[in-house]
Amino acid sequence: MAEELATCEPQATAVEVPLLRIEAVVKNFGALRAVDRLSLQIRAGEFFALLGPSGCGKTTLLRMLAGFETPDQGRILLDGQDIAQVLPHDRPVNMMFQNYALFPHLSVRDNIAFGLKRARMPRPAIEARVAELVALVRLEGLEKRVALARSLARRPQLLLLDEPLAALDKKLRESTQLELMELQRRLGMTFIIVTHDQEEAMTMADRIGVMDNGRLEQVATPRALYEAPHSRWIAEFVGDVNIFEGQVEQHEAHRLTISTREAGTIVVAAPDRPAGTATVCVAIRPEKIKLSRRGPVPDAANAQAINRLEGVVTDVGYLGGLTSYKVRLDSGAVLRSSMANTARLDVDAYSASQRVVAWFAPDDCVVLEQ
Repeated sequence: MAEELATCEPQATAVEVPLLRIEAVVKNFGALRAVDRLSLQIRAGEFFALLGPSGCGKTTLLRMLAGFETPDQGRILLDGQDIAQVLPHDRPVNMMFQNYALFPHLSVRDNIAFGLKRARMPRPAIEARVAELVALVRLEGLEKRVALARSLARRPQLLLLDEPLAALDKKLRESTQLELMELQRRLGMTFIIVTHDQEEAMTMADRIGVMDNGRLEQVATPRALYEAPHSRWIAEFVGDVNIFEGQVEQHEAHRLTISTREAGTIVVAAPDRPAGTATVCVAIRPEKIKLSRRGPVPDAANAQAINRLEGVVTDVGYLGGLTSYKVRLDSGAVLRSSMANTARLDVDAYSASQRVVAWFAPDDCVVLEQ
């Protein structure tokens, strides 16, 4: 997005103005603070995901955007207007619920038209809009499509999706993700989806806000969130990761040497933000860790940089496109590695009880404070 703004200067001002501004919003339920002084900006036309564990406050925040809950403190501005006190049916926001909330006594077309009738739209306009949406979402008797079409019927500025794919099987969920992305792109509408499924959020969203205990822990693109988490908690929550605790022993120009109990001395690339403490965590994603029988052949340039850990394979999981390994290091720690299956036959595979060398480069590591 930054590159697009740099090359399209005349449009930069319009793009940078957020459609939605959430300012220091607080929501309490008795003694429980569900949302804690949360602030967030979302751009027009953005597909944004709220990701977090159950009970983190993401659905409460979504309900405040829809108007089903009222903030105790703070403001919610949509296109510059404070909508915190606006009734749900009077705000240009629609919400698609997890259970789809359809009316069983109404036909497909009447379900879609329900909100339009409540808004007293003229009958010819309702019929035209319903016909447009039936074609747009390719209704095939699936109730999720009816619920989606009904949510889009009044052309909301903001569409809220509360775990809409949770009840679907894996294949249908994956195809529906792609359909939603294409639909959002074609409409140019702002979508906000709530999910606890990390893969779903990373597949669909332009940016992701990770929530915990009512707070936003990090807002970033899927790649930045995965490759450069701000904390150990985020690194462990988003995807699989190997974590080693240690002490910073040496700080050179572009390298840190960290002494760990479970993995010995690890050389890592110096982080952009220097660690505030001597005790840190080294995080390495499983796909960054390579396995071999003898390890890489060192040369003069990388002899000191390549991190090598020896151990024994304890578990092997074949997942089609990749194979997942667990390696028990000589220290007793368990390391996870994921390697792509580039050959049809298992000529490069490793088996349980086989001794291997796990290795990774300094740039594969992320340094996090405890």
